[in-house]
Amino acid sequence: MTPSSREPRIRRATILDVAAAAGVSRQTVTRAMNDMTGISPATRERVQQLAGELGYTPSRFAKGLVQGARVSLGLAIPDLTNPYFPAFASSVVEVASQRGWNVVVDDFGHGSGSGLDAVTRLAPQVDALVGYLGACSSDAQALMGRRPVVVLDYPSGQAAGCISFDYSRGARIALERLREVGCRQIAYLDSDQEGRVTTRGRAVADAAAGAGIRLTVRQSVDSAAAARAAVQSMIEQHAGIDGLLVFNDLMAAGALKALHGAGRTVPGDCAVIGMDGIPLGELVTPELTTLSLDLRAVGRAAVDLVDNLLTGTVEAGSEGAVLVLQHKLVLRQSA
Repeated sequence: MTPSSREPRIRRATILDVAAAAGVSRQTVTRAMNDMTGISPATRERVQQLAGELGYTPSRFAKGLVQGARVSLGLAIPDLTNPYFPAFASSVVEVASQRGWNVVVDDFGHGSGSGLDAVTRLAPQVDALVGYLGACSSDAQALMGRRPVVVLDYPSGQAAGCISFDYSRGARIALERLREVGCRQIAYLDSDQEGRVTTRGRAVADAAAGAGIRLTVRQSVDSAAAARAAVQSMIEQHAGIDGLLVFNDLMAAGALKALHGAGRTVPGDCAVIGMDGIPLGELVTPELTTLSLDLRAVGRAAVDLVDNLLTGTVEAGSEGAVLVLQHKLVLRQSA
């Protein structure tokens, strides 16, 4: 993706637009918007009215330069009941706190709206934003204007920065492991959160095709209970399945319950590999083999990228604003 294709699609009003409309300097706009002394009440009122008409909102980062406030970082999370996201959020808060930043979290799951709704709530409060925003990434950046948005796990989004994961490499490693332990009828359980197939699902399908593996694929809601039901149905229809790769560790826990309920031993009758590497994998029986992400490293990368975008060390939409992180296969008892 070229830098130009990643620029926000909607241009928001800037301080220069307000200054031109009001016939004043940008310093006067700054004074008016921050209720500072040195201008008349009439000028302050006129500038603030024009700013409202133009849709101009000064960023908290700009206010911080005037008022000495700390940087405020927004964090948009789709589901804090999924153990992956609290672990990730914790890592972001830890690294941001070390810089003296504030973090404002919005969990937009559970019927409270979309990722864009979360950005709408966060935008008046923050100088930059990090989030799992999926298909609304471009609109999120447009809403934030020149304030940087760093999107995770959605490389096609038009945001200032992006952190994605090398699922192609991870899929190859996982399938190779299943073949190494003797699996010949391998299945993949995908999430339905991105429609017909997820980014992970495409990577797994491509890796399987490249390895000459005929892959059985099913989808389910991203939960342990839904995954349990999906795997139960899958093994009823395909009794010979002896290897299973799962969209994430939470769903893999449900898969283990389904296999146990069907009288199938793991890994004897069916080897199982999850993805993400959350602590849950060490608490289930058997312990879960997984494609693990270092979530502390992911959080650190996100905050570092925001910092570099705010300071101008990295240009929004440039190659330096696009990071790709890799999984590590952690071998435990399930495969």
